Amino acid sequence: MYLQLLKSLNRLNPRAWDFVQLTRMDKPIGIYLLLWPTLWALWVAGEGSPSLANIVIFVLGVVLTRAGGCVINDWADRKVDGHVKRTAQRPLASGKISSKEALVFFAVLMAVSFLLVLCTNAPTILLSLGGLALACTYPFMKRYTYYPQVVLGAAFSWGMPMAFTAETGHLPAAAWLLYIANLLWTVGYDTYYAMTDRDDDLRIGVKSTAILFGDADRAIILTLQGLALGCLLLAGSQFKLGGWFHLGLVAAAACFAWEFWYTRGKDRMRCFQAFLHNHWAGMAIFVGIVLDYALR
Repeated sequence: MYLQLLKSLNRLNPRAWDFVQLTRMDKPIGIYLLLWPTLWALWVAGEGSPSLANIVIFVLGVVLTRAGGCVINDWADRKVDGHVKRTAQRPLASGKISSKEALVFFAVLMAVSFLLVLCTNAPTILLSLGGLALACTYPFMKRYTYYPQVVLGAAFSWGMPMAFTAETGHLPAAAWLLYIANLLWTVGYDTYYAMTDRDDDLRIGVKSTAILFGDADRAIILTLQGLALGCLLLAGSQFKLGGWFHLGLVAAAACFAWEFWYTRGKDRMRCFQAFLHNHWAGMAIFVGIVLDYALR
C-alpha cells in the first residue's frame, strides 16, 4: 500500500519515482532506525508525556533529514555507486538525476527541516547546526577513514540531545548516555550493512568498519550491541526507568543474539537482513520506555 502510494506520484510528474528512490522513501528502514532513538530521548525528556508539537516536529524532522542524508550521500558517491552491484541503479549513479538537481533538492530538504527547528527554541536551533555538519560530513568519511560508521552513529544520534533541549530547554549529562548507546548501536548495525558490500568496497578502495574488523566482525558487532545495552541500563538508572524499560532491553538483547546466530555463515544477504532486523530492537526499547511511564 505504501509503495503503491509512492508510485502513484508518477501521475503528478513522470520523474517523481526517481526522486523517491534518491531519498530512499521506498525503503523506510533508515527512517525507523533514526526515529526510534529520537523517540526514546523525547519520551524520557518529557517523562512519558512529550508535547504533541515536539512529536510532530521530530517525526517530520527525522523523515526530512534522513531523506536529505540519502541525497547528499548519493551525490558524494555518484562516481562510486556505479561500480557496486547493489547501488549501480541509483538515480544519480545511473544518470536519471543530475548532480545539480540533487544538490538543489538537498538544500530544499534541509531548509524545510530548519524551518521545523525554528519552531523549537534557541538551544535546539544551535544544536541543529551540529547535526547538519555531521550529515554533510558523513558521506565523505569512507574515503579517508575506516570509521565512517562512527560518524554515521554521531549523526543518527544527534536528534537525541535536540529532543532534550526542545522538550526541557536544557541538556542533562545523563542524556549523553543515551547518545553514546545509540552511537554504539548504530556502528554495530551499520557494520552488518557494510558487510554486504565488503567485496566491492575492497575492490574500489572504499573503507568501512566491516573491512577494519575483518574476521572478528560479528564478535565486535555483538560487543558493541552489548555496550549499547549497558549504556542504556545506566541511563535508565539515571532517569529512574523500571521494569518495563528493562523488559524492552531484554527483547533488544534477544534481537541482537538472533542476528549474531543468523549471520554465522556471513552470507551477504543474511548480513543485510540482520541490519534490517535492528528496527525491531529499537522499537522494543521504545515500547519499553512508553510502557514504563504509562503504567507507573
